[in-house]
Amino acid sequence: MNPLVATWPLLLGMGILMLGAGLQATILGLRATLEGFPTPVTGLVMSCYYVGYLLGTQIAPRALRRVGHVRAFAALAALASVASLVHASWVHPLPWALMRLVSGLCFAGIYVVAESWLNHRASRANRGRLLAIYMLVLYVGLGSAQFLLVLTSPESSAPFMLISALISLAMVPIVASAQQTPEPAVPHRVRYRDLYRNSPLGVVAVAASGLISSIIFSMGPVYARLSGNGPRGVAAFMAVSILAAVLTQYPVGRLSDRVDRRTVIASACTLATLVAASIVFFGPLPRGLFLALTALFSGSALTLYSLSVSHVNDKLEPAQMVDASSALLMMNGMAAAAGPVLAGSLIHAFGPRAYFATLGTLTGALTVYDLWRKSRRAAVPRELKGPFINTQQIVTCAGLDSPPARAVGAKEAI
Repeated sequence: MNPLVATWPLLLGMGILMLGAGLQATILGLRATLEGFPTPVTGLVMSCYYVGYLLGTQIAPRALRRVGHVRAFAALAALASVASLVHASWVHPLPWALMRLVSGLCFAGIYVVAESWLNHRASRANRGRLLAIYMLVLYVGLGSAQFLLVLTSPESSAPFMLISALISLAMVPIVASAQQTPEPAVPHRVRYRDLYRNSPLGVVAVAASGLISSIIFSMGPVYARLSGNGPRGVAAFMAVSILAAVLTQYPVGRLSDRVDRRTVIASACTLATLVAASIVFFGPLPRGLFLALTALFSGSALTLYSLSVSHVNDKLEPAQMVDASSALLMMNGMAAAAGPVLAGSLIHAFGPRAYFATLGTLTGALTVYDLWRKSRRAAVPRELKGPFINTQQIVTCAGLDSPPARAVGAKEAI
């Protein structure tokens, strides 16, 4: 059976789910600012999502083995829907932090369900295309969600009701589908020390991308609001940030298949650093120029996870890639948990300009580390490169149903 035919209910459900998830991330940052939450507190609340995300990557596979894909998806989506309504019922940092943790756990579990389902349906010949379509669905859903913000008042409970409705609606094509679901395999762990020894730059870049992406997705709405934007301005800022990544993933990935990936990573970081510095030192800028620079920054910075994962996989055997990917996602999630707290504290201390100053500092530091690693080791020969892996921080535990992998061997570090 054509894999798209077999997975269209899942893809449709995930697209609807991303509308709710994207709107939730934006409305919480905006509403927290309107309610007068201190910026460091807002950052802490938003970070709780990533704590739940880490828990979800550990808990969800067990639930998946116990009840199967459809029931696990339905249960997690129902819990996420309830969490959204709690945000509207109790507008206070403490219950919001708890519900963000619950949301992170639920969405991590849903991603495990979705990607294990996709990997079961995919073959070596079509896996890349199927996962690329999946990523496109997620990006379009997240980006489109920003425009839903203008349909409701951020001061009311209506956005949270809409989020809950979208998350609940996402269950319909999944639960109503007659397609056969896969039998999940038991995941195996990988040694983090060996993974770092294999590719120091790849591991560091994965962690850095977690910091960067969590700041963009969690504190971007706060920055936009503190910079004087209303709901429409916040929605435009976030939509540009997300949709820019859609346009750059494939061109940058294709380039990295042809030249040293470390050069592409360094180039993306350098461009992002220069753009961030321009916004910090020459702002405030005309609206059109500002949005163009925002797109340029996000289009560069949000490619880092895909580039770094592909770079790590260049040094691995095919059987090692699944466990390595799971380990990298854990590292990324742990770093992502610190991002909103870091940015929130700096924005509180130094004002909105600290948003791009923080992001530019991170990309600049990664550029320096990249260039230092290049001076230590030769590039991976082109004939030994694996294909570019089009993924980013949304993805969790891809390949859960693949055969157990061997431990990562100690190869020459890059």
